[in-house]
Amino acid sequence: MCGIVGYIGPKPAAPVLLEGLAKLEYRGYDSAGIATICGEQIKVIKQKGKLEVLEAALADEELGGSIGIGHTRWATHGKPSDENAHPHYDCSGRFAVVHNGIIENYQDLKDELIKEGHTFRSETDTEVLAHLVEKFYNGDLLETINQVIKQVDGAYAMVILSTDEPDKLVCARKDSPLVVGLGEGENFLASDIPAILKHTRKTFIMEDGEVAVVTDQRVEVFNQKGKVDKEVYQVDWDIEAAEKGGYPHFMLKEIFEQPRALRATLKGRLDNGGVLLDELKQIKNLNDINKVYFVACGTAYHAGLVGKYVMENLARIPAEADIASEFRYRDPLIDENTLVVVISQSGETADTLAAMREAQSKGAPVVAITNVVGSSVSREADAVIYTWAGPEVAVASTKAYLTQLAAAYLLGLFIGQERKVLTSDQVTSVTQALRELPEQLEQVLGHAETVEKLAGEWAKREDAFFIGRGLDYAVSLEGSLKLKEISYIHAEAYAAGELKHGTLALITEGIPVVALATQSSIYDKTVSNIKEVKARGAHVTAVVFEDSNISQSVDQVITIPNTIPLLAPILTVVPLQLLAYYAAVARGSDVDKPRNLAKSVTVE
Repeated sequence: MCGIVGYIGPKPAAPVLLEGLAKLEYRGYDSAGIATICGEQIKVIKQKGKLEVLEAALADEELGGSIGIGHTRWATHGKPSDENAHPHYDCSGRFAVVHNGIIENYQDLKDELIKEGHTFRSETDTEVLAHLVEKFYNGDLLETINQVIKQVDGAYAMVILSTDEPDKLVCARKDSPLVVGLGEGENFLASDIPAILKHTRKTFIMEDGEVAVVTDQRVEVFNQKGKVDKEVYQVDWDIEAAEKGGYPHFMLKEIFEQPRALRATLKGRLDNGGVLLDELKQIKNLNDINKVYFVACGTAYHAGLVGKYVMENLARIPAEADIASEFRYRDPLIDENTLVVVISQSGETADTLAAMREAQSKGAPVVAITNVVGSSVSREADAVIYTWAGPEVAVASTKAYLTQLAAAYLLGLFIGQERKVLTSDQVTSVTQALRELPEQLEQVLGHAETVEKLAGEWAKREDAFFIGRGLDYAVSLEGSLKLKEISYIHAEAYAAGELKHGTLALITEGIPVVALATQSSIYDKTVSNIKEVKARGAHVTAVVFEDSNISQSVDQVITIPNTIPLLAPILTVVPLQLLAYYAAVARGSDVDKPRNLAKSVTVE
């Protein structure tokens, strides 16, 4: 993985490919490369490092040709290097391949190909594909790729370029996203829509098991049953939404977009009588549900932790949050009366997709919370709650997480009212508080300078801690993750009540601690925990409601507007996002593209 582009048409291919790769930088990568057909040969230029390195190499050796493929790689098999960068090619140099995903049986295939005389140049699983194409090629690239995919196990979105058939690209998809863009006398391929949006708004998404032949005049798609007629999707969001808009980083822009994103996600879903979720009409047995699982990865998993509390509080159904990569392998005890809620910003997270399919195989209804219309998760789930966050470019998720929280509240409130476990007054109270949150978010963002000053001090440290209880603990985990992934400060989050069980050994003089204390039912106990770390020399910053009297117990206070404690996570997470952002900036980190991370993890 991580980003694919392909082009065929009248224009020079290399600039189009390079431009497309730049639009996919947000996915994270460690190397990049381009291949085009120049005359009667394929020319490949690929480099470890950022796109600027590839651009410099292209300036020294310009690629001609009007058909080509490009790739940004995030290492899975083999270290980041020039040799391991995509595209990869066969022994003869007649075929070049770019690929996202993982070929799970690549080692067996590679060993067999080596026995047959093939020579490999890289450590990657992808290079196997190029040699398989060479092995099976019979004069028909489409037929050949169908033979190749019969040999491989795992996930793939692949595009093949060949000098034997220089008027076409052939591609295939299984469990890894691939988008086709339709132009006038030209056509495009990409992992994600922003890569091609400058050139066309007419797109469709390849489905699992489909292969396609792409020429400058037509795109033909096939599956095992034959030719497929695809429904064209007209992209209607503004390309400018994916630009920085005057902010120094995408992440900061997206933090400040959160009030708008929250309004969009709530719009049309709240009325005086409660929550309107027509999306859930597909779930026929809501009243029979006796267990709910929230399943996700990374930041989305932290949203699921909040969802667990919300579901139990509002719907009075036992709920669990589980990491998708664990859930799918532990033979979970679920059935048709278990509701599984999968959360994925991209809708293409490989482990989350697999967990969803595992749940469905056991008869469980699945609700997806995702930001991307037409994504794999949205197409395969029984019902979808879209989070209208808009494009999120920074690798570290902010507005997607916050709108995932909003969707979890809507889901919990809807099921609670459907099961009639909430009074009308309770429903009205929560819906009114939800309506007030966007404006309250703007108030929190108005204090960004206070957090920036605090972050300047944190930037000098190498360790930090976050503590909280209940919902505050769930948000502490997200705050800790944000700080780690973009500032590279080692951070840990702990349930405050666990301090006596070993964690206090890590508290030393001056170490920074963020303590969240918004849950009124356990507020006094959280304050006691704060005093425990203060007594051992910690520098404590508390995140509390405006009416809190905690100032005498801590070194610094960040206040948020008063709301019902159940909704506090939507407000408390914002200072933690800002803290991570400003600390990363102060340390000179690459905020939008942190090392070793990708925006959308489409492999296990």
